[in-house]
Amino acid sequence: MGRGRSGKAVILLIVALSTYFSVYGQQMITDPDEVSALEAIHGRLEDPVGYLRNWEKEKDPCTSWSFVHCLQNETQGYQHVKELRLMNLSLSGTLAPELGQLKHMEILNFMWNSINGSIPKEIGSISALRLLLLSGNQISGPLPEELGYLPNLSKFQLDLNAISGPIPKSFANLPKVVHFHMNNNSISGQIPPELSALPRLQHFLLDNNNLSGYLPPELALMPSLTILQLDNNNFEGAVVPASYSNMSKLLKLSLRNCNLQGVVPDLSTIPGLLYLDLSRNQLTGNIPSNKLSDNITTILLSGNMLNGSIPSNFSALPSLQRLSLNNNRLSGFVPTTIWENKTFSPDTKLRLNFQRNLLSDISGVLDPPPNVNIMLYGNPVCGNANERQIIQFCKSKDGEEYGRLNNSIPSCASQLPCNKDFEHVPALIDDCFCAAPFGVGLLLRSPSISDFPPHHSDFEQWIIKSIDLNHYQIHIHSVAWQSGPRLRMFLKFFPPRTNDSRTNDFGKFNDSEIVRIANKFAIFNLTGTDIFGPYDLLNFTVMGYSSVFFPPLEGGESRISRGTLVGIAFVSICVAAVLLMAIIFVLLKMRRRTHVSKDQPLPKFPMRVEGVKGLGFKELEAATNSFSSTIEIGQGGYGKVYKGILAEGTIVAIKRAKQGSLQGEKEFYTEIELLSRLHHRNLVSLVGYCNEGSEQMLVYEFMPNGSLHDLLSGRYGEHLSLGKRLYIALGAARGILYLHTEADPPIFHRDIKTNNILLDSKFTAKVSDFGISRLAPLPDAETSGHVCTDVQGTAGYLDPEYVSTHKFTEKSDVYSLGVVFLELLTGMRPISHGRNIVREVNAACRSGMMSSIIDRSIGPYSSHCVEKFLDLALRCTLDEQKDRPVMLEVVRELENITCMLPAAFDNNIAPDIDVSTSGMSSSSPTSAYSRHTITYTTMEGIELVSGVIPSIRPL
Repeated sequence: MGRGRSGKAVILLIVALSTYFSVYGQQMITDPDEVSALEAIHGRLEDPVGYLRNWEKEKDPCTSWSFVHCLQNETQGYQHVKELRLMNLSLSGTLAPELGQLKHMEILNFMWNSINGSIPKEIGSISALRLLLLSGNQISGPLPEELGYLPNLSKFQLDLNAISGPIPKSFANLPKVVHFHMNNNSISGQIPPELSALPRLQHFLLDNNNLSGYLPPELALMPSLTILQLDNNNFEGAVVPASYSNMSKLLKLSLRNCNLQGVVPDLSTIPGLLYLDLSRNQLTGNIPSNKLSDNITTILLSGNMLNGSIPSNFSALPSLQRLSLNNNRLSGFVPTTIWENKTFSPDTKLRLNFQRNLLSDISGVLDPPPNVNIMLYGNPVCGNANERQIIQFCKSKDGEEYGRLNNSIPSCASQLPCNKDFEHVPALIDDCFCAAPFGVGLLLRSPSISDFPPHHSDFEQWIIKSIDLNHYQIHIHSVAWQSGPRLRMFLKFFPPRTNDSRTNDFGKFNDSEIVRIANKFAIFNLTGTDIFGPYDLLNFTVMGYSSVFFPPLEGGESRISRGTLVGIAFVSICVAAVLLMAIIFVLLKMRRRTHVSKDQPLPKFPMRVEGVKGLGFKELEAATNSFSSTIEIGQGGYGKVYKGILAEGTIVAIKRAKQGSLQGEKEFYTEIELLSRLHHRNLVSLVGYCNEGSEQMLVYEFMPNGSLHDLLSGRYGEHLSLGKRLYIALGAARGILYLHTEADPPIFHRDIKTNNILLDSKFTAKVSDFGISRLAPLPDAETSGHVCTDVQGTAGYLDPEYVSTHKFTEKSDVYSLGVVFLELLTGMRPISHGRNIVREVNAACRSGMMSSIIDRSIGPYSSHCVEKFLDLALRCTLDEQKDRPVMLEVVRELENITCMLPAAFDNNIAPDIDVSTSGMSSSSPTSAYSRHTITYTTMEGIELVSGVIPSIRPL
């Protein structure tokens, strides 16, 4: 999933071909006023890759400029710009006010770039505009009032930016708007009740913003509303209006984690309701007993304060996939009627989460079919689980998300092997057919389901009907749930079968067909569906087509032949590069046969490690009171962390991995091997481990003050002065410096973040979690100053140069630590509501508003020291690795800042702090600063979000 050149080349192909078929042979020229506007727009953009290199003044935009689509009909002898499709081109800069001069433009598409600045109010004068597509940029500032006067606008696609301020009341004047897609911004204030006047609005998606106030009851008056999704806002003390039960067309109501109070409304009167999420609020009272829609797939009411019994209305719901009532105060019986009268197909699943309630009994025999997953952990009924023979239902489970689905292409290679870039068409596997697929990445923004397999066929039928293809031409290659929840998928489209298709010279789409299919997605021309909701286009992938190498279109020549020549040249260069890399790889492999390099991933080894104690499962079970939830102190993708007391009285932290966790066997061994030989006051100590059967546990020294993340989030109510923050920063930096220069051999951490900086009783910082750390290469390793590795780490802390080039150096750890410094100064999270901390702090400093971003809980502070600390943090987070300091410089600067801290502000520095370099080994570390690490890891299990994904950012 990278924003690589292949993806951009595909986009270039599609746009180029589309432009070719739409304007080739036309002699009309562009309106001079629009030419001037386009030149001004170009002047505001930065184009580092050069995709706009043919936007030259001597050429006519409508006939020669790439990504400019024009109207075919003449008006006063001129052509007019109909669409700017500048999607995913690595553009930065700002949007020019001159966009407002393109009066005939219907589609403005700047999605998935790095555009900053604000939305020009002049866009509000483009009366023809239908689609405003600006997702996935760095746009900030408020929404202009003028956008509320666009008579033809149907789609606001503004998500994953940093837009702030309120929703303008003028937006109530949009007569044709259908989609408000503005999630993951910083939009604040009250939802205007005036929006209830919108006659066509169907999708109202403003989750992950800063909205407050109350939920307007008037929204129930919207005649066309089908999705209301406002998760993760703060309507503190507000209630869910009873009028929402009158939304006759509502399909999905999602108000998760909105700080709502009151009771659960009776929504049984909504005939087509498919999805209800009111979880993680403060709702009280009983669950309404009237039966919900027969079509409902998902009911999520967990994490509230609901009481009473589980009502019978959850029975006989034929489409139900997920019912979550966990973490409430429900009592009485577990009703077996929920699944007893339900018919299950092989793909159908039903997930019932009743954990952590007060349920004391079962209404019948608890013997569900294998399709039903029941979770009862934390209820009184599990007190005698052995006697009732229900122990399998009383185990603690997360149970929140389904995994990914991968449908590999079947093979009939023995009958007909396929050439490179060709695949066997899955639906024709009994009659072998090799074809070159056209790939499309999609994201379902707000699906009304919790499990995809039962709807696999329905989805295929929807796409086939919308695009007008045969049933065998589509293959759903992969499906994966993402946070939201949203559903990411990759589709493959195959060309139609021909009489001569048994040879590998056939089986390709022609260029016009690729353009036709691509345009269906790119201009959002697929008809919507109730179950799957709105979609977003992520990318296109084309293999086996020489025209993928088309340059931007130029006039006066045959575009096909010229593009083919460029393609041949490009392929030749690529082949030469691949051969060169293959030779280098063989030489390195031969060299490694006689010398095992330290830059290889650590191997699996027998579990006998000197200096680390092997502990038995029963010993750790006794230390944690059978892993009681009352002493649980943390959890993550790997599992849970418990506070325990060993037999000899040592207090420890026990990290227990769950099966299938992100921790993984390799990471488990890596951490034991590394920590067994790392000893420094600023690194967490490993006490022991357990590796029995399926149990993998790591036992660390206990850190009473938890993680730096906990401290900054106010979990323990601890006041952090500037002196204490500097002390923590210096301790973490010294730990990393030790890893880079003093460890033998040196190590790169690769996952530095506030969650991995732990604090002891004196607030001494200790770096932890070495699961993805790697050994540095040997000083004589032939790495040319860097190594290539797949990206792995945590969103928000990842070095952008590492992400874009896959070249990992010691400066990548410096970048991550710089983000930690910014968190210490501001109290902000690295990524929150679409905002990136590095961008936010830089913007505040440029505007002279530095003081506005300093954490208010820091108390009185020295402005001079804060400025020095902030300057260091920003230098650590510079985009290019060569511009960042090395760790020794970071430590020395922090020591200097701490020494210059006035006495009035240093009273919270720990008494044993050492602010000189005497705490380091006397050996000179400078020889190690050119060392880099090489790893070969995968992106599986790593979720990246805004600002760090090369190709497309998930919503």
